[in-house]
Formats: sequence, structure tokens, C-alpha cells
Amino acid sequence: WALAGWFPWLLWAYACCWSTGFCGKVVVWPTDASHWINVKVLLEKLVLRGHEVTVLVASSNLLIDYQDTSSPFAFEVLQVPFTQETLDDAMDEFLNFWMNEVPNLSPWKFMWRMKKDQEIFTDMLKQTCNTFVMNTQLIAKLKQANFDVLIADPLAVGGELVAEILEIPFVYSFRFSDGNVVERLCGGLPAPPSYVPASTSGMTDRIISVFRQITSEQQAHLFCCPSISSCVLQENLCALQTSPFSLDSEIWLIRTYWDFEFPRPFLPNFEFVGGLHCQPAKPLPKEMEEFVQSSGKHGIVVFSLGSMVYNLSDEKSNIIARALSQIPQKVLWRYKGKKPETLGSNTRIYDWIPQNDLLGHPLTKAFITHGGTNGIYEAIYHGIPMVGIPMFADQHDNIAHMRAKGAAVALDFSTLTTQDLADALKTVLNNSTYKENALRLSKIHHDQPVTPLDRAVFWVEFVMRHKGAKHLRPAAHHLTWYQYHSLDVLAFLFTCTAIAVFILVKCCVFCCRKCGKGIAKRKKE
Repeated sequence: WALAGWFPWLLWAYACCWSTGFCGKVVVWPTDASHWINVKVLLEKLVLRGHEVTVLVASSNLLIDYQDTSSPFAFEVLQVPFTQETLDDAMDEFLNFWMNEVPNLSPWKFMWRMKKDQEIFTDMLKQTCNTFVMNTQLIAKLKQANFDVLIADPLAVGGELVAEILEIPFVYSFRFSDGNVVERLCGGLPAPPSYVPASTSGMTDRIISVFRQITSEQQAHLFCCPSISSCVLQENLCALQTSPFSLDSEIWLIRTYWDFEFPRPFLPNFEFVGGLHCQPAKPLPKEMEEFVQSSGKHGIVVFSLGSMVYNLSDEKSNIIARALSQIPQKVLWRYKGKKPETLGSNTRIYDWIPQNDLLGHPLTKAFITHGGTNGIYEAIYHGIPMVGIPMFADQHDNIAHMRAKGAAVALDFSTLTTQDLADALKTVLNNSTYKENALRLSKIHHDQPVTPLDRAVFWVEFVMRHKGAKHLRPAAHHLTWYQYHSLDVLAFLFTCTAIAVFILVKCCVFCCRKCGKGIAKRKKE
């Protein structure tokens, strides 16, 4: 009977190993917050397929619950010197800056403040990196475990270093970089600004796109290079002999797809897996379902500003609540702040909402979102039009894509008024073209030979099976910037042409002088 009790588990493990051909070991160097929410789904699927997953996590973090005993992952906790309170304070200050201070700053003050904030978070990442490198006991333990692959995020400094120390290939999971810098400079992905709009350019015109690519590249060299270099090249015991912008990722799992992106060139080691976390809607909690059903023919509006925004100023929350009270739909608002005085009877506030399940509910009519990639893709998956209120990071770019695709109306959070939000909601709710465009994007998203999650799992396992994927990486990684743009070839051709022209001119001058002397001699004779 004891063996009979173990039999189903043995059968499940055997099936997982059979489906993948082997059971491998995966180590993860994650980025916190929404990035973790996304990659966690991939890791859970890898566990289901029989792989062992170990996550290297800082003792102070935002969303990675390493104390969860029910987690399918093993955690190795890095006891970092900064406290949870320090991290939370830095995040609160960062959010306050973007939500309340940006409109009042000059461009120079804005750049200075951006640099200051980046230095704060980069220093924490650097301390996490150094904590790992100095922990020789942990490194020895990880080496002994013989991992097959590392999954990392380029925003978390040190992923390549960990892979180098453990001598294993690594895969990047990523979505956004300012002006496509990371994809272009680290991954070698072509991004001609003539028709590939730079992130945060708003997809307005080519002049702005070219300007954004130039400025974002300079910002990266000024702000990112020194921090990455000091962390990875100078202060650590293991010196990694590579440029900060030559990250040797085997595969890049980009968290978008052609329902979101516009056609552009991409490389064979770039795979687009946008929406890998999306799934069919599950039933709602009883109380929530009753409230949704009470909306009748008008339906509901789902409102969330993401996992990072917990609070708003009283003024801003009342502006929003007043606008929501002007529509006939019922509204489910994820919000942990003080209850607004102008909150209408049609609106309910929740500390947490099952966002994917609500967006997949047949009575959902619109989604008010900050423009995070996870929420955007849940709306695309279920075909829900959006009102976008972006604040920072990739949110402006995400909403710009949705607006260009005709599935969203964009608002400026810093200047938001009750009338702005009410008008935007009425436009999205009453103009059927927004719903039609959202459904069109949803059809494109679902019309794939394999699901995004299965595609992501395949490529992680591909790297594990083949001990890397060097054959998919372009030669651009081995070229200098002037070689990549063929400036050395142009210089050589220009030199050859100049020499040829010089010789030709000299020959012509010589011939002319000879002829001149001959004519002069004949005249004298």
C-alpha cells in the first residue's frame, strides 16, 4: 500500500522526464516586481515538466516570497546589506517622483533626478551581485549542483557574471529598454530608426525616433556602463573580461508578439513570447461575481494601476473616483489607499483583484490600466479595449503601441482631470472600433502554432539540450562599433579612391606639364 501511494507521483515524474527527454536543472537570477510575476509562470511550467528550479534571491525584495513553503522552487537567499525598509523607501520615493514631481521639473533637473534614482537602485543591484560573488560556499554548492542553464533579466545586474562563474549558458527574459538600447547593443538586434520607432519616442516621427536612439545610447553609456563595469569587472573576485554591452545570452525571450509589435528585423536567437502568462478566465469569487452580475446590460470596467502603485494623493484619487461615478458601468478598482470621498455607488475598491479572470469575464467592457506589459497582454488575450494612464518605465511605450493599434485611449497622469478620464471612458465604451480592434489583436495573439509559454519552454530546454545556442548568435557580437557599421571598410575604400584620384591628378598634371613644355619648345624653334 505504501508503494501504491507513491505510484502516481512516480508516474508523474516519469511522464515529465519523458516529455522533455531529460530532467534538467535551472538556476534563476531574477528581476523583481512585475518581471518576476511574468518569469514565475515560465518557471512553474519548467517544474511541471520535471526540471529543478533554484532562484537566487536577495533577502530584501518586493514580490519574491522566498519564505513560501508551498513554492515549487528552491530558494538560495543572498543576505544583502540593505534592509527591506531601505528598499521600500527607495521605491516609494521613485513612485512619488514619477507620479507627482515630474511635471514641475526642467529637463536638466529631470535628468539629474533620473541619474540619482538610477544610482540608488544600481547600488542595491551591485550589493546583491557582490553578496553572491563573496559567498564562496554558495558558489561551490551551485557548481556542485551542475546546473544546465541560467535564466536572467538584463535589468538585474550580474546575470552574465553568475553564468560565467557557474560556467553555464544563459537565457534572457526581457521586454523593454529605453530606445531599444539593450536589444540593439547587447543582443545585436537591428533597429533602423527609419521604420523601427525607438521606445518612449511615442511613435511620432523619424526625427524624434533617431534622436531618442542617440540620446538613450549616450544615457546608457553614462549611467549604466560605469555601474555595470564596477560591479562586474572591477570589484568582484572573478573578473569577467567582456564589455558591459556584449552580453552573451544564448536566447532572448522578448515578452511581446506581433499583436503588439510592428514588423521589424529580428535575429534567430530572439523569440517573441508575449502573453506567456495569460490563460482562460476562471470563475470569480462569489461576492465579486454577484457585484459583476448586478451591472446588468452595462457591464463592468476593470481598473488597476499595477502591483507597484499602492497609494495616490487625495486629490488624484478623488479626481479618478468622480470620473468613475459618471459612467453606468460597475467598476472594480484595485487600490490600497485611502477611500476617496467622491467614490460613487457603482465603484468598489479591492486590495487585490483576479485581473486576468475579470478581463476574461463576458461582462467586462473596458480596462483602465497603467500600461504594464502583463496587464496589456491580458487585455489583448481577452480582447478588451483600454484607457491607458502610463507613469514610468515601458508604460508610455506600451500604451503608445495600443493607441497606434486602435485599441486604447491614452491619458497623461500628471495633468489628469475628471473630465479627461470620463471622456476617455465614454469614447472606449461607446465607440465600437476600439472593441473591434482589441478583438482583432486577440485573434492575432491566439492564432499561433504553439502557445507563447510552450515556445518559451522549448527554447529554454533547447539551450539545456545543446549546452548553449552559439550557432544562432550573430557575428555582430564579435565586431567593434566601427566594424558593425562598416566604417573601416568605408575608410579603406575612401583611402583607395583618394589615392587613385591623387595618382590620376598627378599623372594629368605631369602630362600637361610635358605637353606644355613640348609646345613651348616647338614655338621657340
